[in-house]
Amino acid sequence: MKKILNITSSPRGAASSSIQLANVVIDKLKVAHPDAVVETIDLVSLHWPHLEESHLTSFFTPAEKHSAQDKAAIRHSDDMIRAIRETDILVIGAPMYNFSIHSTLKAWLDHIVRSGVTFRKGDAGAEGLIKGKKVYLVISSGGVYSDGPMRSYDFIEPYLRFILGFIGLTDITVFRAEGFSVPGLRETAMEKAVAAVTILA
Repeated sequence: MKKILNITSSPRGAASSSIQLANVVIDKLKVAHPDAVVETIDLVSLHWPHLEESHLTSFFTPAEKHSAQDKAAIRHSDDMIRAIRETDILVIGAPMYNFSIHSTLKAWLDHIVRSGVTFRKGDAGAEGLIKGKKVYLVISSGGVYSDGPMRSYDFIEPYLRFILGFIGLTDITVFRAEGFSVPGLRETAMEKAVAAVTILA
């Protein structure tokens, strides 16, 4: 039985293009894996916590020395890392805001990229400790950033590929829903995005 972890980070709910396209990806995955179990975590509605001093202090304290206060501070981080370890497939929705990801998705990443837990440093450099997972990135944007003159303004895909790869998540496929603010493209933007999922999934 496959486990699919669906991470959403759009404040637009059902109207969100990234959420809609992520649902298409998940539907395709469920066709391939009929017994799949899907868990959705909406970072916006959960008000995923941004890092505070208590988190950082606890992150850098050896686990065997964690106090009850330390454990409470990093509960979100520990729970999420456990969920990622227990899943087979991650679907991560990333709508573009000011050329980058929503702050809740950045906060989520800050909680899962932890030295000695999801990566470790060695003589050869850093090694990711979460391996053997498939990741689907679902990126949505008003403009077109996958190619053309605006490509250099895309700080989503390069960043997510790097930071996820840093913790061992290197098997990544990207689907995009883009052009919603471009005359002549907005009318077919979602249709093209869905067609790409049909072809590639």
